[in-house]
Amino acid sequence: MTKRKQVKDGEQLEDAPKKRADSDSDDSSSDEDTDMLNVEFEWFDPQPEHDFHGLKTLLRQLFDVDSQLFDLSALTDLILSQPLLGSTVKVDGNETDPYAFLTVLNLHAHKDTKVIQDLTTYLSQKSATNPSLSQVATLFSASSSNSQVGLILTDRLINIPSEVVPPMYNMLLEEISWALEENEPYTFSHYLILSKTYTEVASKLDEKESRPQKKSKKGQSEQEIFYFHPEDEVLQRHSVGHGMFEYSKQEGEDRSDARRAFQEMGVRSQGHMVLIEASKFEGAVKAVSDFLSPQS
Repeated sequence: MTKRKQVKDGEQLEDAPKKRADSDSDDSSSDEDTDMLNVEFEWFDPQPEHDFHGLKTLLRQLFDVDSQLFDLSALTDLILSQPLLGSTVKVDGNETDPYAFLTVLNLHAHKDTKVIQDLTTYLSQKSATNPSLSQVATLFSASSSNSQVGLILTDRLINIPSEVVPPMYNMLLEEISWALEENEPYTFSHYLILSKTYTEVASKLDEKESRPQKKSKKGQSEQEIFYFHPEDEVLQRHSVGHGMFEYSKQEGEDRSDARRAFQEMGVRSQGHMVLIEASKFEGAVKAVSDFLSPQS
């Protein structure tokens, strides 16, 4: 079972570093121009000899402040132990660090692995805090082999366009199909997608520079939820349950302020889960592709 490397046409990314203008060009006119940077993204199988540190960094980003609760080295090794399942996205060849990744882990098949035990316990506890996710703990505790959950882990660097996502999901569907033909353990009853959301919070730094003002109770209770991964909004429409949860390691005010480099408000992140029945997963992937694929 071999997955081919897929190459996508170069994306045109806005907000890329501006090219250095020729000395003969008019500086004022060049400042008004919006320069584009062509980037060629390549999809690869996970590479144990090259991807360990890059994947571990992306996992740390995915789990956010709770990343210290898990042995991320062991989790990275587990992901790399199935190199024919899942994808990485790179821009400078196979031997460079991944900028994005997606994989699925069979929680039932790896139930005796310490890091999976820790993850299962963690996700069970978090799902218990949200009624919409109550089915997660039930599936984890089911002794029947018919209840097998595939945990999808995926993340990308913040400046990577969401258009890299549909190929990863579509290739995952193909890879699972190929694996099943070879009687590998990827017959799932459900897929659980772990992700993140965030809310905006008032900066404590600004409060120190101006007189504090009372916040209305309405403003505190009706915070708008933002998605780090826009595809999550599509996936949850096909789910049997989805919702947010608070991290165990609460971040301090300074950390929220540190995330406001490009906006006035601070950013407070939360965990997010989407549970999808296996029979509906292909439809969910198609919906993501329709939503994120560039329009011709």
